[in-house]
Formats: sequence, C-alpha cells, structure tokens
Amino acid sequence: MDNKQIVIFGGSGFLGRYVAQEILATGARVRIAVRNPLKAQFIKPMGGLGQTQFIACDIANADHVRAAIKGADIIINLVGILKGDFQKYHIDGPRNIAQECTQQSIEQLLHVSAIGADSESPSAYGRSRAEGEKAIIEAYPNANIVRPSIIFGREDNFLNQFAGLISKFPIIPVIGSSTKFQPIFAPDVAKLICEILQQSPVHSGKIYEAGGPEIITMRALNEWLADTIGSNNLFVDMPDFAASAMATLTGWLPAAPITRDQFKMLGKDNIVNPALDGMKAFNIPATPMEIAKREWLSRFRKNGRFHNPAKT
Repeated sequence: MDNKQIVIFGGSGFLGRYVAQEILATGARVRIAVRNPLKAQFIKPMGGLGQTQFIACDIANADHVRAAIKGADIIINLVGILKGDFQKYHIDGPRNIAQECTQQSIEQLLHVSAIGADSESPSAYGRSRAEGEKAIIEAYPNANIVRPSIIFGREDNFLNQFAGLISKFPIIPVIGSSTKFQPIFAPDVAKLICEILQQSPVHSGKIYEAGGPEIITMRALNEWLADTIGSNNLFVDMPDFAASAMATLTGWLPAAPITRDQFKMLGKDNIVNPALDGMKAFNIPATPMEIAKREWLSRFRKNGRFHNPAKT
C-alpha cells in the first residue's frame, strides 16, 4: 500500500490510533476524517513528514464525506457509538460513505461493525449495526466488513472501567454474569484490517469476525481483574429483573452504568462465529489479556506496580 491515499473515518478514536499506526507503517498516506481534527493531532508523529492529513467531517453529512474521500484510493470506516443517534452514525453515515465510494470509483472500502450485528437483535445497537452493513453492501458490494468482539487496550473503556470500579468498591454487582465475551487486543484488530486491505482483491466482499484467544464470562472477567490488581471483592450476580429495572430507571442519565439498550445486548454471547474467524484466516496470533496485566492494569493496584498481592 506504499504511497496509497487512505482515508480513515473516525481515525481519532480508541481503535483509530492503532489502525492509523498500522497503515502508516506500510508507507501509505493517511487522511484522518473526524468531526474535530484538533483531537486527532496526536496521530501526526506516527508517520513521516507530510504522510498524514486531517479533515473535518461528519459522516452523516454527504457533502462532508464527498470532500473527505476526494482523491483517495482506500476508505476505512471506524465510526461507531454505544449510545446516541444510531440511525445517523450506524446507518446513514455508512450509506453516505459507500455511495460516495461507488461514485468516485474507490478501490477498496472496509467497514468496521461489531459482533452482535443482527436485524433481529433485541437491542437498537445490534439492529443498527446490521442495517449499516446492509447499507454498505447495497451501495458497494465488494466492501469488507470486520466485526470485532469487545476491544481492549491501554486506553479502553472496558478493562479500565471495570478495574477502576473494582479498585474502589468492596462489593461489585455483576450484570449479565454468564454472558460470554472474546476480548480482542486493539492492535490485533488493526493488523487484521491492514492484512485484509493488503491482500485485496482476493478477500474483497467478505465478512470477518475478530476475537481474542480467551472466551470469558462477565463474572469470570471481574474475578480475573480483581485477582490482577490484588483486590478482595465480593461479587454479587444481579438478577435480570433488577438489572433491567435499574437500566430502565437510570439508563438515560449521562453517567449511567448501563442503558436499557446495553442491557438487552448482554442477553447474547459476544463471541466469534468460527466460519467467519478473520484472525485464523490471516494467521494472526491473537494477544491474550495477560498483556493488560503486565503493561497497564498495575495502576489500579494499591501500590501501583510495586504492589505485592501476597501481603494484602
């Protein structure tokens, strides 16, 4: 992909920083298309002089998308939200991108969706993800779609969020305790995206799912985190009726622990379909969660990286 012009929508986000770094390493030129380019400037040092560009863009605005794509060879869409206007950012935005890719004869389009994308999903999130995929394929049939499980990494709102709660509160209610996840390391998702693009057109028009080497329940994940940071907590499985009531009554609050829609998402396991396993298809070794224990979860320990669980 040396010297190709690649546009990354949502490139300033958690996953975006890793995708940009992986793409820049191939020698490609990268254009980061985000609503606030000032928040993406940290990406600039990842590449060489003049290798990175920035453009203000709201994917729900077709004119913005048209300008962002102009002159590009490859498009990557990473835009996704967990709550808010799903129609705007999971369906209308991807449709704008795919239609403009067809209009401008873009070589490749890769769209990142999520495991759980299902038109029959009880959650609006899952249904919107499925509708977004449909809109992409209808407008650009050769698009690739990547569906990761829960993504973790140094800056995530997943392991860090739970570890933060475990470090502060002795009693932890666990919602969806038996729901299974297959957490995947953010740099591994970036590697998969880069491999798919580099091996096109052999892998055009396909759906890939991405998960890590461990399948773990929500309760087991919390227990693993407690052990990792040397915390002795009491974990209490919250009954579905209680969790549902809490999500309904408080889910609308800005700092709510879980929304009604997110609770519905926990009703189904978030693991890879073996027939769509992208990590195995490209022989990419998946990184275990142990890397989080070694590299950044130490900050949640009582004495940081000098903490000795044997003495607590």
